[in-house]
Amino acid sequence: MRYLAVICVLLVGRASALYSSSSGVIDLTPSNFQREVINSDAVWIVEFYAPWCGHCQQLVPEYQKAAQALKGVVKVGAVNADEDKSLAGQYGIRGFPTIKIFGLDKKKPEDYNGQRSAQGIVDAGLKAARDKVNAQLSGKKSSGSGGGSGNADDVIELTDSNFEKLVLKSDDLWLVEFFAPWCGHCKNLAPHWQKAATELKGKIKLGALDATVHSVTASRYGVQGYPTIKFFNKGDVEDYDGGRTSSDIVTWANDKVALNVPPPEIKEIVGEHTLKEACKEHPICIIAVLPHILDCQSKCRNTYIDMLTKLGDKYKQKMWGWVWSEAMAHSDLEQALDIGGFGYPALAALNAKKMQFALLKGSFSEEGINEFLRDISFGRGRTSPVRGAQLPSVKEIEPWDGKDGALPEEEDIDLSDIDLDDLDDSGKDEL
Repeated sequence: MRYLAVICVLLVGRASALYSSSSGVIDLTPSNFQREVINSDAVWIVEFYAPWCGHCQQLVPEYQKAAQALKGVVKVGAVNADEDKSLAGQYGIRGFPTIKIFGLDKKKPEDYNGQRSAQGIVDAGLKAARDKVNAQLSGKKSSGSGGGSGNADDVIELTDSNFEKLVLKSDDLWLVEFFAPWCGHCKNLAPHWQKAATELKGKIKLGALDATVHSVTASRYGVQGYPTIKFFNKGDVEDYDGGRTSSDIVTWANDKVALNVPPPEIKEIVGEHTLKEACKEHPICIIAVLPHILDCQSKCRNTYIDMLTKLGDKYKQKMWGWVWSEAMAHSDLEQALDIGGFGYPALAALNAKKMQFALLKGSFSEEGINEFLRDISFGRGRTSPVRGAQLPSVKEIEPWDGKDGALPEEEDIDLSDIDLDDLDDSGKDEL
């Protein structure tokens, strides 16, 4: 039975792929993307799709027709982003289908926003090819990833004497290459290592240690071949098992950064800075509006916040911003996101760059919100434009003190100085 399954896979390829080998659309994966697309001189049109996506399925005949028409002129490929999430993440894919054109500058592919028709795709491909030819005619060179263009100073030189202080006792994440100066593979890796160090600056540090000179540290970590790459996180060490191009290194490192980031803090919106930090500095921000403290006291409110914290930890790799506010504390924001029509608590996911939001219509529970966020992470769900096409202003307020709410005390009125006999009776009703 196992052999039959293997034969089926060999016959049909990846079961979830939308395109056959005869379609003219080239199947792209993390194992061949660098070689076929980035290191190639060809212009590429690449679709990132999910097999379950209805729009992707509808695009198939038009995309295949475009691939056949562009054969020999522009290459047409497709990435199963549902299966190859690391490759999709590298290019910030959040909705399906997304089509990108890799032209003269392979490091900066252009988004295709034209008609989803064979003619529209063909026109875009021919324009990209023409632009590349004209640029090369004027002396510009195509920018693949075959060599390094990073800053050599971004690779930190490590030695037996500084390794413990810089790496082991550091709170930073490190990728360390153990090399030998005479090693051919190390020489080939050097430009890629340098380029990756520049691209990852501020996220993870890349170092290099000459194992033939600083043999104490190399022996400590069992280095026997060159180059050997290891990942260090506060003293913990792990073997690097990724590829040897700068793109491979960056992708692997970004995955590690995402895994090791702390869960996001669920911040109360107390002013403009809170909202802008959450929504302007993150791809998506999750905005929860909780009931008024008189309707949901501290225990109730903390239960909601704890639930949001748990979900924030689950989706921390998405690098979303998370905020909450009390019902009607920021009424303009609620109106802009259509919050409040179904009561409180309520929740919305906002893309501040596109000024589009999706509103939770299901249960405000861990299961209901998780289902909503899962759809958001795959680019599913219906979105609406933010009213006014911009984030509304929010007022500065005092943060919640963590205590139960209380009604304002009624003021006692002293009637001791009032002579009731002097009251004017003129206001009495006459019969």
